[in-house]
Amino acid sequence: MGEDTESSKGNHSFLRDYVTEADVISTVDSTTQENLLATGDKGGRVVVFQRETVSSLLPPTSSHLLSSLLPLPPLLSQPKGELDQVGETGESGEYNVYSTFQSHEPDFDYLKSLEIEEKINKIRWLPQQNAAHFLLSTNDKTIKLWKVSERDKQPEGYNLKDEEGRVKDISTVTSLQVPVLRPTDLMVEVRPRRVFSNGHTYHVNSISVNSDGETYLSADDLRINMWHLGITDRSFNIVDIKPANMEELTEVITAAEFHPHHCHLFVYSSSKGSLRLCDMRASALCDRHTKLFEEPEDPGSRSFFSEIVSSVSDVKFSHNGRYLLTRDYLTAKVWDLHMEKGPVETYQVHDYLRTKLCSLYENDCIFDKFECVWNSSDSVIMTGAYNSFFRMFDRETGRGVTLEAWRETSKPRAVLRTRRIYTGGKRRRGDVGVDSLDFTKKILHMAWHPEENIIAIASTNNLYIFQDRVSPDTQGPDLGSDTI
Repeated sequence: MGEDTESSKGNHSFLRDYVTEADVISTVDSTTQENLLATGDKGGRVVVFQRETVSSLLPPTSSHLLSSLLPLPPLLSQPKGELDQVGETGESGEYNVYSTFQSHEPDFDYLKSLEIEEKINKIRWLPQQNAAHFLLSTNDKTIKLWKVSERDKQPEGYNLKDEEGRVKDISTVTSLQVPVLRPTDLMVEVRPRRVFSNGHTYHVNSISVNSDGETYLSADDLRINMWHLGITDRSFNIVDIKPANMEELTEVITAAEFHPHHCHLFVYSSSKGSLRLCDMRASALCDRHTKLFEEPEDPGSRSFFSEIVSSVSDVKFSHNGRYLLTRDYLTAKVWDLHMEKGPVETYQVHDYLRTKLCSLYENDCIFDKFECVWNSSDSVIMTGAYNSFFRMFDRETGRGVTLEAWRETSKPRAVLRTRRIYTGGKRRRGDVGVDSLDFTKKILHMAWHPEENIIAIASTNNLYIFQDRVSPDTQGPDLGSDTI
């Protein structure tokens, strides 16, 4: 009997931990529109979650994603290493699945004899213009515009169609009637409105919606194109860094984003760690940048891995448009648009991995592309790490915390505890050694609600949603230290 119980538990654990490649989340994006959140996975699916306002939290719903609404540890004064339960303020809401649809299918480029994966590389919400919601999704080659809308009425009483929608024989129509709308159960409809294809020779790594609400950009390794949302058969090339001789290629484009307020400005990052701010008022083809942001390299610290770890994997404008947030392999940096000579803030995400770069290169982890995000007030930044850890940094104090998004410790209504990485000296209970980090559990994709302290963390096929429920009388920023 005991053996059967243990076997049952083992099978349950195996099924729970078993993850198919198609279920791995590849992108996350949040919007204020009715508190919607969208995720894309490697199977080409898009799952839209909607936050429902309730007075109490219910157990999380489960599909191929795990959606849990948990309180964030307060970025305020608390005992180091352990955070107490904090009181609820206001109403909380649980994110439930709103709609699921297949965005992309696997394809084949017959001209180049290459398979095109269905993996969703990026999702971006468009500003809401009416009751419907629109989002852009892209795989390596094709960008699609989707309309997500609700319908609670159904037309009835057609003259030339029967109740099942089949066309009637006109000879049987003896009278005419006026069709009417009848109330029906609420349905969520998702329809493709535009398909933007044949715009990129290389893999699309970024899409960004312009503040004018009419255009967006898409970027691949060597080119950036600007599209109009109403025109699918042509785009305008605004950046082209492809050399006449590909052997002279020294860097590629890694990310691009429009300015949140000025529709003529955009920024793109490169594999050399530089940022280029471009102004479309100066020239139609922005091969010549307006500003170049880069940090001088110390010749004494240069190594074989220097260029790899300095490659920028993500760039984000702050909400006020004054700063840029970038992420390379080891650090997150904040840049002031008024100062090009170097970053104004540098945060070490996992500096303890510098001694492990050789092994990380061998297992290809050194090429992982971590994302970074701002909070709604631009006072806190967040980015991912390994071992299901993610990091938050308070810009005022410069101090950070390490948190963990893991199924076993992330229970509804529980407050997350900070984690510490042991690098030497006195070891405390609960510290995690560098050699015991699991590099297969990586936090690459995340999103922060544009107006509230709600974050979404993607870890393999799991989506963790955390909410800040700090009591308003708590004061004094103190993130604590997580590395000793």
